[in-house]
Amino acid sequence: MIRRVFPIAALFLIPFALLTQAQPGASRLPEGVTTERDVVYSTVDGIDLALDVIYPANADASLHPLVVWIHGGAWLAGDKSGNPAAMLVSHGFAAASINYRLTQQAIWPAQIHDCKAAIRFLRAHAEQYRIDSKRIGVWGSSAGGHLAAMLGTSGGVSELEGDGGWLDQSSRVQAVCDFYGPTNFKRMLDQPSAMDHASADSPESRLVGGRVADMEETVRSADPITYINADDPPFLIAHGDRDMTVPFNQSQLLYDALQAANVESELIVVEGGGHGGWNGDTRPTQREINQRVIAFFEKHLK
Repeated sequence: MIRRVFPIAALFLIPFALLTQAQPGASRLPEGVTTERDVVYSTVDGIDLALDVIYPANADASLHPLVVWIHGGAWLAGDKSGNPAAMLVSHGFAAASINYRLTQQAIWPAQIHDCKAAIRFLRAHAEQYRIDSKRIGVWGSSAGGHLAAMLGTSGGVSELEGDGGWLDQSSRVQAVCDFYGPTNFKRMLDQPSAMDHASADSPESRLVGGRVADMEETVRSADPITYINADDPPFLIAHGDRDMTVPFNQSQLLYDALQAANVESELIVVEGGGHGGWNGDTRPTQREINQRVIAFFEKHLK
């Protein structure tokens, strides 16, 4: 239950058209791993949903904790091709990266239905991918951070499971890392931002199928904060306090709500940081924050 503040002098703003790049960089894979790409985990309304999974190819029968990466891109762009969680493979983890339906294909709650189906699929195939099904974490940035947080807070919420298959498996996760994800859509509307979150064309409005101000019930369903309770897994949250795409208050609100529910949680406040891209000569760099991510998952999944 720690709130840490780190100085960053430079502001890194990511234009809306480049939101798919607002995520940590993928790592080079070590020797001795198996990679399976484009594995279809569910088919919904004729759309094949796929994931990539990477796991240590050791000869013994040991199982490995899994971290699932969920990409950003305002729920309307991006894909699974970049997988920062791959850096964890050299630390004894398996790593997956998933696609989900974008808002051009379906509106909320399709996206969380897909993410939960992917978790259930990976549990159902845990032996095949040498995954310890009792130790699964998620990590995402921006829209992916929102979905990772949703997985963390909505475990056991039956109406968000969907019918994407593998319903005999649990979609609960045991640790969550959320990089600058939206958590309370209405509280974004009164914050300084480079985009008009109140507009019918905002990413949040496209997600819920109408202007955020007019979609109270659906918006509540899409807010991770709605579902927080004391049974939620540990959270690591990181956000730049000058983020002009997803306002910093989104992570502060999430952290405060988790703390109020006595959920183990930590907020890394990147002073002067924009929407990701915490690099250069400033502190902490993306590399340094990623080391905190490794330590977090090692603590809670090993």
